[in-house]
Amino acid sequence: MAVRIGNINLPDFPLLLAPMEDVSDPPFRYVCKQNGADLMYSEFISSEGLIRNAVKSRQKLDFFEYERPFGIQIFGGDEEAMAMSAQIIDATNPDLVDINFGCPVKKVVCKGAGAAVLKDIDLMVRLTRAVIQSTQLPVTVKTRLGWDECSKNIETVAERLQDVGVKALTIHGRTRSQLYKGDADWTLIGSVKNNPRVKIPVFGNGDIDTPEKALSYQKRYGVDGIMIGRAAIGYPWIFDEIKYYLSTGEHKAPPSISQRIEAIREHLSRSVEWKGHTLGLLEMRRHYTNYLKGLPHIKEFRNQLVQKNSVEEVEEILQKVLERYEGYISLVSELIAV
Repeated sequence: MAVRIGNINLPDFPLLLAPMEDVSDPPFRYVCKQNGADLMYSEFISSEGLIRNAVKSRQKLDFFEYERPFGIQIFGGDEEAMAMSAQIIDATNPDLVDINFGCPVKKVVCKGAGAAVLKDIDLMVRLTRAVIQSTQLPVTVKTRLGWDECSKNIETVAERLQDVGVKALTIHGRTRSQLYKGDADWTLIGSVKNNPRVKIPVFGNGDIDTPEKALSYQKRYGVDGIMIGRAAIGYPWIFDEIKYYLSTGEHKAPPSISQRIEAIREHLSRSVEWKGHTLGLLEMRRHYTNYLKGLPHIKEFRNQLVQKNSVEEVEEILQKVLERYEGYISLVSELIAV
């Protein structure tokens, strides 16, 4: 059965790409969309930066038609700034506005935004209402279980956010105090989903990095879909692999070395096109390690890739990687199957 967020129709059990700072830019989103992501978001955007017309904040509003359905995520702790930023977003015509009440990073929390709002549910409701009243778009929220182990208030949060008009909720299974440490606890996510008062879609987030986990958590907790973040970095194929496993019960063959290299080339090409030659090359360096993870003795090539200052030089190294490892991944897959 399709999942609806306002007037947006998503497939049954959609897979969402998490908004990740300095990662979820248009080039990265492109490779994830090509590999099965059903709903994607911008990097999170400061409401204060947006209304000050900060260049970096404005640039994060960029998206392409092929990315739809697409949401723009904002964060902030001031009602007026959140309302004004929602109006700015409205003019760019995405499919939804998402509010970040979950970011645990100190520089965000210190400004009374992100996960800091979990300490004041009344403020959370006021901020959310201000956004809802300022846009024609569906408004969703991404948050955490609570501030710390002693204040896991997500069930109350879910009910109050629904009552104020939120159309869907994504819950990361950790508190702010945990940051990204330890295992995500999905039991409270399941409690929210199975709360008879909660009628909106509930998506789970945290530690989903294999098709088996996706199926297990779907059955155990009954969530409407899952959001995938870190597991997609350098491995956008995870979306298709999960979908294949959910529909067939079998594993899809992992990407060949040629598919990995092609994904790097596509990502690099779009990064340079969108950001310019110098910045596009520089910001791709953080991705090479993840795309080539697991290949034996790859360090030599990785070191070369992060030192090159032209697309042509990077292409030469990628060609050498392709020639060195062609057939390796398929051979390993065959051995595992045996």
